[in-house]
Amino acid sequence: MTNINPLKNTRIEFHILQSFPVTCLNRDDVGAPKTAIVGGVPRARVSSQAWKRPVRLAMQEYGVKLGMRTKHIAELIAQACQAKGANEEQAKACGEVIASHISKDTLLFFTDTEAQAFAIYASENGFDATKLKDKETFKVAKKALNLDVDGIDIALFGRMVAQAADLNVEAACSVAHAISTHKVANEVEFFTAVDDDPMHLREDSGSAHMGSLEFNSATYYRYVSLDLGQLYQTLNGQNMTGAIESFVKALYVAVPTARQTTMTGLSAWDYAKVLVRKGQALQASFENPVKAKGEGYLAPSIEALNADLDKKQQMAGSLFGKLEEIELPPSNIDELITKLQAHLPAQTQE
Repeated sequence: MTNINPLKNTRIEFHILQSFPVTCLNRDDVGAPKTAIVGGVPRARVSSQAWKRPVRLAMQEYGVKLGMRTKHIAELIAQACQAKGANEEQAKACGEVIASHISKDTLLFFTDTEAQAFAIYASENGFDATKLKDKETFKVAKKALNLDVDGIDIALFGRMVAQAADLNVEAACSVAHAISTHKVANEVEFFTAVDDDPMHLREDSGSAHMGSLEFNSATYYRYVSLDLGQLYQTLNGQNMTGAIESFVKALYVAVPTARQTTMTGLSAWDYAKVLVRKGQALQASFENPVKAKGEGYLAPSIEALNADLDKKQQMAGSLFGKLEEIELPPSNIDELITKLQAHLPAQTQE
């Protein structure tokens, strides 16, 4: 593979509008929907983390083998060591030593390929944990990393290894906190529950439990930027078409999981403007909240989004670097994927 990156400074930008009625998609520390002050008024907010995880997990439905985000690296390495012939005591010791070299009881993205490589390394040293050194561990891990096989999610969302900077992976995907395009006030649902009283022990007919939940409804603006140059570099140009297909499909279907059984929020995209561009990433701010005027927030949000993007393009001139603009509707998700994949170099489409 040549060292020249044909996708350097090329990105796909997703500008998504998505409306949800009566939901609590992302809760704060007291269980209320998250909010933010934008343009001087309160907005509904969904954190980037709350949307990235369901996107990542949804990618599995489209043939992607994901990495594992876990604190249990030692156990995974131990299992791999036992599969290579170590006894339980040896496997546990090797797993603990190797894991201590790269993680101090923190959540870490980890792949099965790395676990297998560590097991081979331990086997070559007779499963003697005292012979396993941190510098060699780092070398094994760096050589074993093969994200196009079982870690496309790591290539997309990045990995930080505080104890071994060489094992860090720069994220190709940037996700903004989703905000409502308009002013939002949280509301309160008061509810009661009645005891079925199968033993007929109750003397009163009132509720057995009372409580309240906060919710809101909003049209959200979601901004996602996928740096194709970074993705190409991390994957060494391999499996780029598959990565884009699974990511875009997951981005379309995934929604945050909070309170989905009591306040189902499964709304799909209402509108999206997708740009393939070179240059600085640019998102809309919706600093000026849109007004419904009795006809909902979606139509004025679409109008405001396109006006903002047009203004940015006019101001940036040649720096805007637009290669293609795709609108959904009229395009659909399959057509979008095909058009995005067409921007990849020929060798990555094989």
